[in-house]
Amino acid sequence: MTLNCETQPSVYHRHFPRCGRSPQCRSKESEAQLSKKRLSHGQQRRMHANHQRRLQQTEPNAELDDTLFGDAQEGVVVSRFGKHADVEAADGTQQRCNIRRTLPSLVTGDRVVWRPATQAGSKGVVEAVHPRSSVLTRPDYYDGVKPIAANIDQIVIVSAILPELSLNIIDRYLVACETLSVEPLIVLNKVDLLDAAGREFVEEAMTIYRDIGYRVVLVSSHSGEGMAQLQHLLTQRISIFAGQSGVGKSSLLNALLPALESQIEVGAVSGNSGLGQHTTTAARLYHFPQGGDVIDSPGVREFGLWHLDAEQITLGFIEFRDYLGNCKFRDCKHGNDPGCALREAVERGEIAETRFDNYHRILDSMAQVKLRKNFTGGER
Repeated sequence: MTLNCETQPSVYHRHFPRCGRSPQCRSKESEAQLSKKRLSHGQQRRMHANHQRRLQQTEPNAELDDTLFGDAQEGVVVSRFGKHADVEAADGTQQRCNIRRTLPSLVTGDRVVWRPATQAGSKGVVEAVHPRSSVLTRPDYYDGVKPIAANIDQIVIVSAILPELSLNIIDRYLVACETLSVEPLIVLNKVDLLDAAGREFVEEAMTIYRDIGYRVVLVSSHSGEGMAQLQHLLTQRISIFAGQSGVGKSSLLNALLPALESQIEVGAVSGNSGLGQHTTTAARLYHFPQGGDVIDSPGVREFGLWHLDAEQITLGFIEFRDYLGNCKFRDCKHGNDPGCALREAVERGEIAETRFDNYHRILDSMAQVKLRKNFTGGER
């Protein structure tokens, strides 16, 4: 039974003669006062500032002792874990580091200035980050536009041919590549599982991409098909492996970097989807012995492009560019508009219908997401 100081004076009033002095009543009074009096914007700002100051006072890197660190040196972020980053020095040694609170969000591939810890078992500190030549981002429901990797010059779009070849995912990544001005490489994995009819279908589908200038490699980490060609295309490049979860990115890396096989986990195949299980939990950078770097990134089921506008999506389909500006109406949406130059090119066979359909699927998905969520861009 719940006791109330108004109905049970014998219990509470022996210790609190005045009802308003009991903890229960004081709590109720406070709640009532707060509910009746709304905080002003100034009060809310002061409360938020005080809250942030208290958080900063307890952060491990709030007041780092400079005497605990060595001289500043250049390095590269090989992986990021929450408030810490693994940084590799010029001599190849790695050390986990705290990140100065004044720095923007670090990602794998960032070139940084850092100082190593002078005591064994302690963390170093990242002092500064160099400007990025490129950054791969994707929109996130909770974090806005989320960076994935920095300073890459090649995106390796890995796709599996089973249980189903997803050209929509490939086209999404190609739009991202064109927006970033980063060269794409399309890699179809597990081609050893194809029969003759399946092989013919895949080759025909990939002809579309080869004809508009994209490089395509068919590989199998199991049989070794295409692996030498893939290795050659990765040499002296800074690449990121990207694609759906479980398409075999980690298996390919194990085949390309056998010395690191124990460090790169490979997941079992899901009985429901036919795809391997997601094994990479954080993007990580590896080095090829013959030169070049590669980043293994967490797989994503659908690569969102919500942070781009319709014009950027349109320009991301490179074969569209020669026809833009030739439509009958200046505000043509390239759908069923009369006199649409793009649709006429599709009807003449100059633009692949599958690519045109995927273009509209991407635009439709963007519109649906923006209706569900008031999405605002901006890196956090």
